[in-house]
Amino acid sequence: MLSGKNILLGITGGIAAYKTTFLVRLLIKAGANVKIILTDSASSFVSPLTLATLSKNPVLSSFVNEDDGSVDWNNHVELGLWADIMLIAPATANTLAKMAHGTCDNLLLATYLSAKCPVFFAPAMDLDMYQHPSSKASFEKLMSYGNVMIPATSGELASGLHGEGRMAEPEAIVDVLKDYLSKGLPLSGTKVLITAGPTYEAIDPVRFIGNHASGLMGYELAKAAADLGAQVILVSGPSHHTVNNNRIEVRDVVSAQDMYEAVHESYEIMDIVISAAAVADYRPKSIAEQKIKKNTDNFSIDLVKTKDILLSLGQKKKKQYLVGFALETENELENAKAKLKKKNLDAIVLNSLNDVGAGFGKPTNKITFLDKNSEIKPFELKNKSAVAVDIFDEILKRYYA
Repeated sequence: MLSGKNILLGITGGIAAYKTTFLVRLLIKAGANVKIILTDSASSFVSPLTLATLSKNPVLSSFVNEDDGSVDWNNHVELGLWADIMLIAPATANTLAKMAHGTCDNLLLATYLSAKCPVFFAPAMDLDMYQHPSSKASFEKLMSYGNVMIPATSGELASGLHGEGRMAEPEAIVDVLKDYLSKGLPLSGTKVLITAGPTYEAIDPVRFIGNHASGLMGYELAKAAADLGAQVILVSGPSHHTVNNNRIEVRDVVSAQDMYEAVHESYEIMDIVISAAAVADYRPKSIAEQKIKKNTDNFSIDLVKTKDILLSLGQKKKKQYLVGFALETENELENAKAKLKKKNLDAIVLNSLNDVGAGFGKPTNKITFLDKNSEIKPFELKNKSAVAVDIFDEILKRYYA
């Protein structure tokens, strides 16, 4: 959501300014373009050189630049027009009071008064200052102008006191910006459930039956859904993949039964459900309490079917748009069509182990999207992140049809 966005960061003179190095790093990592304005006092708390290196842009602090005998000026109007979002963090009591009353005595304040974009401010001050009536009046006045306050949190303060006044953590600030930008996105307000990864079916306390699924496809689908504004529940079997997004709640499971229960726990309130997990079809009939010793030349295990999660979801389907996956090695289209009909799906994503670069444990996939109206759309081999985008493009065409 922040990719390609122009973020103008104003940093004022408080100890929390040291956190802005982490904030800038997160914004850049999210794909944003970042320019920074420092007040004079802010440079006592954080290095302009550090911020310039991280942001890949010169750090500005005054109206006039005098280098090598030449004189140039920083155009506050152009800065205000450049920004998609202006963020002031940390915002001290002094700067907030000036913003509230239209004082314009430095580059940051002049740019604020010129900005046409949404303005966010993250206060940072000591406990008594944060609770003072004048500070509260500044907060209220600024919000009445349409600015967005990112409230301070409680914790240990620089004075040694404990209470409200700590600037929100950089990760929380970035999440606020993402939430703001998600409004109006195609899946804003939509609940999406995705399953990912393998399941492990225990044989004894040491061994299990599993498969080679890494979970990457499901994780990429969760990210794509969140980027479209959805609130996502990702039910994941054992996987080394991780995701850090406040719109994605990960529920870790191990066995097929665990996944069955986790999925049905939230299924009724979901709008879109994608079953991308490679769930075991069979499990041991009984699990040995102790590690099985290698005492015989031959050993057999009685297997019984696991619950068919996708079939059960199709049987209970009401408003949900339900999508399954089919990994095939022969008669691919016929098997996928049969699965789509049998399990009462709205669509199914087919991939074949016969296609080079597709399947488990690979960063790429080659899919064919089939829907219940017999529309078939094949795609070329792509990275799984791009595949996830393609899948949601196809879902959106049908979900809002």
